[in-house]
Amino acid sequence: WTLDNYSEVLQAGMGNAFLNSIAVTVPAVVIPILAAAFAAYAFAWMRFPGREILFIVVIGLLVVPLQVAFIPLLRFYSALGLTGTFPAVWLAHTGFGMPLAVYLLRNYMGSLPAEVVESAQVDGASHFQIFWRLMIPLSTPVLAAFAILQFLWVSNDFLIALISLGSTEANRVVQLTLANLVGSRGQDWHLLTAGAFITISVPLLVFFTLQRYFVRGLTAGSVKG
Repeated sequence: WTLDNYSEVLQAGMGNAFLNSIAVTVPAVVIPILAAAFAAYAFAWMRFPGREILFIVVIGLLVVPLQVAFIPLLRFYSALGLTGTFPAVWLAHTGFGMPLAVYLLRNYMGSLPAEVVESAQVDGASHFQIFWRLMIPLSTPVLAAFAILQFLWVSNDFLIALISLGSTEANRVVQLTLANLVGSRGQDWHLLTAGAFITISVPLLVFFTLQRYFVRGLTAGSVKG
């Protein structure tokens, strides 16, 4: 038994890439959850013109392929000077993660008892107070379920990271570093397996920590009764 393989992989750049992946993944999970939670509450409990049409448009974005947005995204990033930076990855994952988040959260929040919201309104609570003090605590299962999905997607992503960050060593995430190990050390399988284990360690930890919320969050709101 030895840990020399892990030590060599970390020295080959995986350690810095691991920190970069955390810096990319955490905001790319938190930002769409916060934004989608506000939108989902508005779609579920607020009345405004065009609500149903706007919700249909948001859900329709689920069918938009990721690849068709790369050229407009790169032009947008270039105009703002975001090319090769972490915010570029955050924005991409937020944009493509929002429709699913809004769909899951809206269905869940809409299935909660209306009496809870009405009682809070009678007591003089504003929409923000209802959202922050009632909806967010009651929506913990679906928030955790989407957090798992988004975390796994972002942490395992290779294409968006490659397009947005480039191949510079300072900005590499674990997936790019692992691909580089395959290219430069294709015969060193002992190093590739060690790097792969480091790559999947945090997603596995997140999944097993929050798995009790996963099924509850995905199935909640699918039926009413």
